Amino acid sequence: MEAVEQTERAPGSSAAGVLGESVTPVPTPTHMQPPAVVKFHTPEVIIGRGALESVAEVAIGLGMSRPLVVSDATVRATAWHGELDSSLRRLPLAVSGFSDVSPNPRAEEVGAAFTAYLDHGADGVIALGGGSVIDAAKGVAIMATNGGHILRYEGIDRARLPLPPVIAAPTTAGSGSDVSQFCIINDSARGTKVTIVGRSLVPDVSIVDPRVLQTVSSAVTAQSGMDVVSHCVEAYVSLAHSRMTDGLALQALSMAWSSLARLVDNPADPEAGLDMAYATLKAGMAFTNAILGATHAMSHPVGGRCDAAHGAINSVLLPHVIRYNAQAHPARYAELGDAIGIDTTGSPRVVADRLAHAVESLAQRVGMPARLADLGVVAEDIPMLATLAMRDACMTTNPRLATADEIAQLYREAL
Repeated sequence: MEAVEQTERAPGSSAAGVLGESVTPVPTPTHMQPPAVVKFHTPEVIIGRGALESVAEVAIGLGMSRPLVVSDATVRATAWHGELDSSLRRLPLAVSGFSDVSPNPRAEEVGAAFTAYLDHGADGVIALGGGSVIDAAKGVAIMATNGGHILRYEGIDRARLPLPPVIAAPTTAGSGSDVSQFCIINDSARGTKVTIVGRSLVPDVSIVDPRVLQTVSSAVTAQSGMDVVSHCVEAYVSLAHSRMTDGLALQALSMAWSSLARLVDNPADPEAGLDMAYATLKAGMAFTNAILGATHAMSHPVGGRCDAAHGAINSVLLPHVIRYNAQAHPARYAELGDAIGIDTTGSPRVVADRLAHAVESLAQRVGMPARLADLGVVAEDIPMLATLAMRDACMTTNPRLATADEIAQLYREAL
């Protein structure tokens, strides 16, 4: 990715408006006040048990007649894929599918899915899967109208032409990709993930059916859930936060905190599944409008280097980033601590440290790794990881200005 400039936003500017083309440092902001004017973008949302049954009618309503269904091998083997396929074929829709999508979807897989889109003469995309599947589907949609290789769209608002209709039906409670303007694709040649951002990448409709969480493994539930926690925390402290995103982030964090371990222990728990579905949705709406921070900027190159689960990487990095940012801006972390019910006596800095410990405890409770080394990172990787993290768009809205040396030190502490 081309480098981005980290700077304080002027009141009324959009989150994307701060994303420039250099890494020239500027003074760290002295406050965290929301802007006077904000933008808030979200798709139409259909949520509830049985919501998957509405995909076909939604597709027709969006003008699709020949949709391409993007999924992965795991999802394709579930009853949900068959249920979706049957409902689509009952209506006058010519359906084709593509399921060769990996976790951390590769650019070449997006290219192959786009070929399937062209071969079918498709006029829209339906994504049934986790964040990787939804991101791959977004990549297909970008290429369908903008052409070229998917990696050429790395950065902010590079896809200028409107996308074909996109429906996202998430099968995990975590990524938020079904409501976000982010598309994360693995650049295998460079060994990193690239971030593609743009308002046009927000799907037209998100269809959230908590039933599908019953067939997700406990490991995926845990990884996805820790991703939700990281979305809430980073959106709340982001330089681009607003009153709209603040409320969603706090609500989502409280819901995820009380339901994640329950869902990991019992995937059939309907209340825990519904709570996590709503937490994911709200967290996604928060971070797509507030953007994120150093945790995600650091996580993306690790995912590209080690092909590890994004939520697992975030669960390791988030406590370290909380402590780092709280040295300069602890107050909002203390508010997050209050949202999950930890002891808030003492200074904001002390409460922020308790929040970091609480995140570590939750991650351990749901079986996440404790160190980056557990995910395959070695000390020799750190200079390269720090360089790539500094170029990631998410670093721009981190509340504390970071240097490459400081990011490298955070990686070492997490190793």
